[in-house]
Amino acid sequence: QMKKLKQPSRRTGQKKQRLAEAEQLQSPSDAAQSPSPKDPYVGLPTTLGPQRSIYFSSPKGHFTRLGSEFFDQPAVPLARAFLGQVLVRRLANGTELRGRVVETEAYLGPEDEAAHSRGGRQTPRNRGMFMKPGTLYVYIIYGMYFCMNVSSRGDGACILLRALEPVGGLETMRQLRTTLRKGTACRALKDRELCSGPSKLCQALAIDKSFDQKDLAQDEAIWLERGPLGPSEQAVVATARVGIGYSGEWAQKPLRFYIRGSPWVSVVDRVAEQEAQA
Repeated sequence: QMKKLKQPSRRTGQKKQRLAEAEQLQSPSDAAQSPSPKDPYVGLPTTLGPQRSIYFSSPKGHFTRLGSEFFDQPAVPLARAFLGQVLVRRLANGTELRGRVVETEAYLGPEDEAAHSRGGRQTPRNRGMFMKPGTLYVYIIYGMYFCMNVSSRGDGACILLRALEPVGGLETMRQLRTTLRKGTACRALKDRELCSGPSKLCQALAIDKSFDQKDLAQDEAIWLERGPLGPSEQAVVATARVGIGYSGEWAQKPLRFYIRGSPWVSVVDRVAEQEAQA
């Protein structure tokens, strides 16, 4: 009889614990997202415990994960649609890092002289560009930095993620960037420096070549959530892509898109902004 009395008490305690955990998940405090040293990419100092996504802990979570249908559109509209959405990276210990997408570039496939798929050539390196929409294509530059692309509709077409506005896990991002970047490692990084470039955001989110060919619609370590607010058409700047001067006329095509006025954009084009307002 005593056992029968204790059992519901234990269940009640477990329910209270789950409610307390849910409240912690909804807390905006970044301190709750600090990592343990179990992260597979870098060793970080032991701080507070990890934080799990409501998306994975509850079928009725507050966040909406974007599925395959979102990615199944041509590169240009997809590059625009990415703006304002939230990229989430879940580390091995459950800690989550979040960044709102503020800058992208579209690569149109075989006819695009700046694309790695120009001429329709497929290699083991660029295979992700030819896989189903939403597939990640991660490549290395300068032998040490990574850039992350997402395939769109159309063989060899994709978008490059160029910059994020960090919105969750900033201290963890700062530690990852400080550990992985070269040069002035002793200088503290400002918030606007954490994800203001394609390789910077990969460092900040601990994204490397192992993410190549992963499915952004299905993977449990990285995904895209619908942002609270998307930029209006007037708030999007369309301008030339960065660092592709070798590609002739394609270097000038307005295939880079960013949110006007965002301090987290990697390269601001004042001329394009003025022309858009004229």
